[in-house]
Amino acid sequence: MPADRFRVEVEGRTLELSNLDKVLYPQAGFTKGEVIDYYTRIAPVLLPHLADRALTRIRYPNGVDGNSFFEKNAPAATPSWVRTENLPAPGSSKGRETIDYVVADDLPTLVWLANLAALELHTPQWKVGEHPDLMVVDLDPGAPASLKQCCQVALLLRDRLAADGVDAYPKTSGKKGMQLSCPIAGTQSSDDVSGYARRIAQELEREHSKLIVSKMAKNLRPGKIFIDWSQNNAAKTTVAPYSLRAQPVPSVSAPLTWDEVAAGAAGKRPSARPYTAGEVLKRVDEHGDLLAPLLDLGPALPER
Repeated sequence: MPADRFRVEVEGRTLELSNLDKVLYPQAGFTKGEVIDYYTRIAPVLLPHLADRALTRIRYPNGVDGNSFFEKNAPAATPSWVRTENLPAPGSSKGRETIDYVVADDLPTLVWLANLAALELHTPQWKVGEHPDLMVVDLDPGAPASLKQCCQVALLLRDRLAADGVDAYPKTSGKKGMQLSCPIAGTQSSDDVSGYARRIAQELEREHSKLIVSKMAKNLRPGKIFIDWSQNNAAKTTVAPYSLRAQPVPSVSAPLTWDEVAAGAAGKRPSARPYTAGEVLKRVDEHGDLLAPLLDLGPALPER
């Protein structure tokens, strides 16, 4: 076996890892070995959010400064023990009717993906064969708006959703924005969920027109926060909690407390910069999984 490859046993599965010294985040000197180490250590809180969900990966074989590609289909050399599910492919850019998706239910699969430089992990709002059990809204700032304004809008959204009995849980995108995730009953279609999210976004836009926009047109976004309700479309995915992001540093889509969001709305952290892999591991040691409530079903959304 070449010197840059070696076999490891992970929960009874044999994996061949390679090029562990390869730098995938040049600005930070963060290597593939460190990516694998991060995903191994974060697995206890990450895997429950990936379980039973068709996984879209974004791979960066030559690091975040190199070319990348989205990967939905299981690659040709997928080990036989990796779970795959053949599912309809709405919105497929290649005209496929179905795709053999990878489902990351266990640590060996997560390590295998990390070794493929699958830095970013994205999931739909539904489990295989089910209706959506999550509603997600993406908060996207149009410059010069920033994470500070995202936090302000997140608080407005939290309070409006609470009026309908819907709990919301915040996380950073790991880039410039935020997401709110809400556990729901899993009894309504993606169209129903998307329609509700759209109505709430439009309502808040009417009430806070200088801060919020609900329309997708980019020329309307400068200085405002776009509430992207369309994340609930059956063809859409959202970056998973604790996933790495392809940024200059190994930033993470990090769960937040509402106290932190309030601090961010006042111009304090988390507005300053994204949380990195090392910081998120420390945060999990301190807080546990702040998004654990997403693993339980919530209420049905109001029809109107």
